[in-house]
Amino acid sequence: MQFDLNAQPRQVQGTSASRRLRRSGKVPGIIYGGEAAPVMIEMDHNEIYLQLRKEAFHSAIINISVDGKKEQVVLRDYQAHAYKLRVHHVDFQRVDATHELHIKVPLHFVNEETAPGVKLAGGLVNHVMTELEIQCLAKDLPEFIEVDLGALKAGESIHVSQVKLPAGVKALVSGDEVVVGIVGKGGAAEEAAAE
Repeated sequence: MQFDLNAQPRQVQGTSASRRLRRSGKVPGIIYGGEAAPVMIEMDHNEIYLQLRKEAFHSAIINISVDGKKEQVVLRDYQAHAYKLRVHHVDFQRVDATHELHIKVPLHFVNEETAPGVKLAGGLVNHVMTELEIQCLAKDLPEFIEVDLGALKAGESIHVSQVKLPAGVKALVSGDEVVVGIVGKGGAAEEAAAE
């Protein structure tokens, strides 16, 4: 998925300047990384707010245009108001085609309802992870990673080492860590143990 953003260089810095910027419908931000110096930017609040609501935006290469100069970046962090629908600040990191990225990518779980542990044994799916930290080149960055629960029985789990990663993508967490499991019904097991 392709994302394009427009931004302008930010001339004034500081808390009060950022507050004035937010009141005028803009969001302060920064672009850093790579060989170039960090650039302070401002962008339209509604544009960035709508993009942040899309899951793919958080793990995609973004084309950002600052004063007509285009750069490729990834979203590194953002700050939002605790309860209002307001974005306070956005951080972007420049992407270099020759250097590997370290980024978190969402996990999509498929066949949960048809897994034998759920359908036959009445178990519950326990999502231990919802995203996975990976390392890859910008061209290999996946929008998400799919985890298939189609053959999972009650009491079984899928570990990081069992997740099928796209070509060129490497997990940055231990292969022994549990991603998802199916927990059997506790009542019957507890009664059997008590007897």
